[in-house]
Amino acid sequence: MKIFLLALVLPVLFFGSIASLSAHRFFFGITEINVNHSTNYIEIIHQFTLHDVENVIAQQQQIKFSPEHPRYEQLIRQYFEKHFKIQNNNTSIKLSWVGLELVRDKVFIYQEAKYPNFLIGLVVKNDLLTDTYAKQVNTVNFQDNDNQGSLTFDGSQHIATIIVNN
Repeated sequence: MKIFLLALVLPVLFFGSIASLSAHRFFFGITEINVNHSTNYIEIIHQFTLHDVENVIAQQQQIKFSPEHPRYEQLIRQYFEKHFKIQNNNTSIKLSWVGLELVRDKVFIYQEAKYPNFLIGLVVKNDLLTDTYAKQVNTVNFQDNDNQGSLTFDGSQHIATIIVNN
């Protein structure tokens, strides 16, 4: 009977672990940067795979990290503030933390900055998760009244400037 149960359980465990490894072969994040002209704010929304963000913070902090952690939002905030920045004329634009939202297996991070101008010329620094996941690719989509486009970041590309798309 024990051999019969092992014969049933072992393949499930083996193939289940292979499935979980192969289920997440792509590492990507998406950030939206939009100008809200009625408030003169840049609004930023990041979307990442939740367990990727948690794993990076757990590894860097050497802690067990989950939503139950007492400093959960604080550590995520610190991580995003360190690894995502925007500048104009070599001056950092202070991004205010609006909050985060957990939806299924995704984390949405909300930031904003008072900035009455357009996005053209802004320098974006984005190395979110790229130091941990070699295949991580981050796309930053941007839009104001006149211009829209995308920037791509990975392990070798961490800084890009928003330019006019013709």
